[in-house]
Amino acid sequence: MRTKPGLLARPLASLRHAWIAAALLLPALPAAAQTSIPSLGLTLTATPVIASDYLFRGISQTRNNWAYQGTVDVQHESGVYVGAFLSNAKFLASPWNDTRQELDLLAGYRFELAGVALDLGYIAYLYPGQDKAPGGQLNEYQEVAIKAAYTIDIVKLLGSFNYSPNFFGRSGDGFYVEGGADVTLPYGFTASGRLGHQWIERNPLFGTPDYLWYSIGVSREIFAGVTASVAWYGTNIDKRECVPVADRATGGQRICDGRVFFSLSRVF
Repeated sequence: MRTKPGLLARPLASLRHAWIAAALLLPALPAAAQTSIPSLGLTLTATPVIASDYLFRGISQTRNNWAYQGTVDVQHESGVYVGAFLSNAKFLASPWNDTRQELDLLAGYRFELAGVALDLGYIAYLYPGQDKAPGGQLNEYQEVAIKAAYTIDIVKLLGSFNYSPNFFGRSGDGFYVEGGADVTLPYGFTASGRLGHQWIERNPLFGTPDYLWYSIGVSREIFAGVTASVAWYGTNIDKRECVPVADRATGGQRICDGRVFFSLSRVF
């Protein structure tokens, strides 16, 4: 998923998840996969992705459809960075929701302390062109995050904490924690596992109860720098509690269901 230079190995997820994970957690990419501007002390990384879905914390952001995404990350040699992520997006709402794309802006500081790679970051989740439905709310929100990664031989451990003062859809305080590991396997494979929990102050406005999500998968470079990832994603949200929409999906939606996720990405 989120795949930019950072402090962790690329996790298996939707690119948005990849973007935040990579921009905040991934290790520096090989020089061959980056563009350096030595005179300015900058490193530029771009990552296009095609994925079978856009999964963010286990929930589809494209109503179970394909996602076409891209990220750009610029990091200064001091550890300060900025970046952007763009994806198609689609939500169901009553009377309507005209969201068609998502733009995330990210900035922060990456550094290492006692062998632990740390990232202090800020993320703005924007939905350009969205109009507010009568009686509805805009989707956009902001988060601050702290993420950490520590490598022990072939295992990379990671953890993160995110906080939003007014989460998606103006649903109040949002607290999120995630932990996981990436394991280097023979023949160029990497196995990954993630477990996260999202707390939301005003659950009816968000559309789900507080919930757990998880993923387990494997990735490998297959040709000319293109990496293929396949994983299983799931949540503990029952369908009837998954973003029910009056007059349109009163029994909930299938965007919280477990599913196989597949992606192809290339770092430049």
